Amino acid sequence: MTDTNGTSAPETPAAPPQVRMQALAQYVRDLSFENMVAQKGIGGTDVQPDIQVQVSLDGRKRQQPSQYEVIVKFKVTSKNKNGGETLFLLELEYGGLFLIEGVAEDQIHPFLLIECPRLLFPFIRRIISDVTRDGGFPALNVDNVDFLALYRAELQRRAEAQKAQTLVS
Repeated sequence: MTDTNGTSAPETPAAPPQVRMQALAQYVRDLSFENMVAQKGIGGTDVQPDIQVQVSLDGRKRQQPSQYEVIVKFKVTSKNKNGGETLFLLELEYGGLFLIEGVAEDQIHPFLLIECPRLLFPFIRRIISDVTRDGGFPALNVDNVDFLALYRAELQRRAEAQKAQTLVS
């Protein structure tokens, strides 16, 4: 490259590509809520709910260039601490379609399973809150989910499973 005086100008390193993430669509893929209190007549004054939340993630490339689908699955179970009866069961699969550009191929998997669910989570929280309230229970505001820790735990689980499989072979 030359400047206006005809001398060589120092080369500037190329800037890394700008990461672009755009949510193209969000949707409820599956939703189920079972109110066991109403169905089975569980009652009494000694109800102390114990809430358990399980989260799983799935992400995959779509046929369109730079488009990905991420599904976040929540399973929320409320049981009575006194007796163990199930009070309600909520299962939600919430999906998002994303346009993602500028992310290195070796980083797309963690990006899909960490950053995309972070974007979807406030909407998931609202749906869970609304459904539990509309289902006859106090609105459940799910605690924040650390998707990075969830991703790391899944990587560790897979590594241990692979190690166990290697030992068996």
